[in-house]
Amino acid sequence: MTATSPSTPSAAATTTLSGVPALAPLLARGALLSPLKRPRPDADFPRTRLVVPGLRVDLARLAAYERVCGFPTGADALPPTYPHVLGFPLAMRLMSARAFPLPLLGLVHTSVDITRRAAVPATAAYELSVHVEGLAPHRRGTEASVVTQLRTGADLVWESRSTYLARHRTAATPQGTDGTPAGPLPVRARWRLAGDVGRRYGAASGDRNPIHLHPLTARLFGFPRAIAHGMWTVARCLAEHGTPDAAVVRARFLAPVLLPGTVTYGADTGDPGGSGRFELRGDEGRRLHLSGEVRPYPA
Repeated sequence: MTATSPSTPSAAATTTLSGVPALAPLLARGALLSPLKRPRPDADFPRTRLVVPGLRVDLARLAAYERVCGFPTGADALPPTYPHVLGFPLAMRLMSARAFPLPLLGLVHTSVDITRRAAVPATAAYELSVHVEGLAPHRRGTEASVVTQLRTGADLVWESRSTYLARHRTAATPQGTDGTPAGPLPVRARWRLAGDVGRRYGAASGDRNPIHLHPLTARLFGFPRAIAHGMWTVARCLAEHGTPDAAVVRARFLAPVLLPGTVTYGADTGDPGGSGRFELRGDEGRRLHLSGEVRPYPA
């Protein structure tokens, strides 16, 4: 059941849902509609803000997520990346809709910025909301920005902004740099990633995109083997790095991580509060998969 209310500053209308939608049908719908999409940065997009009030976290599912990402289980607060998992089905409902101009198949998650204003208790009730903030030209196509928010009452306690790239021909001039560090950070750990990481993360998060599950299905989309979820890579890094209760996290996904494989986790010294830069590299340090940073909030 849904109800529509007057417009909000971030969207033309608010649609209240009675619960989080099932993810699998949305992924299937998005795949079927993908060939019909013609992406361009000036296209219209859904202005609806989807809201689920009174949301409570499934603690068993949370524990499975914590285990696969390397977070300690049973903590009082949610891991900094977990609200993204809660909001992902709402994002997929918007991005799999006929009105969303970018094809879901081939859409690449390019970045995520997270602001956690305070520790987010695992047992509290929340209002979860997601909306598409806009489209923007990218040197490789068109990028959509999707915002997820978690509130307790009127207080915004957690927010993320993810960008998703649809690649297509563009007249934009390639830029010389993307702002990522030129040299590698000191190596703090080396991880051997099993071939089933994508399947285990998919079971815990609900994101069962075929590129993450099996070499055969990944090859259908041009990958030699299954690739790790981008949100698993940043979660695994943050589990190692640590974050303050109030923090800003920024991460850029730069190259896919093939499964199975070996990667190195690098981080600068930072400070005891958990601030600093982190990265994930492969190919003996020559390939930068992920670059990120943690900063206190407010700065």
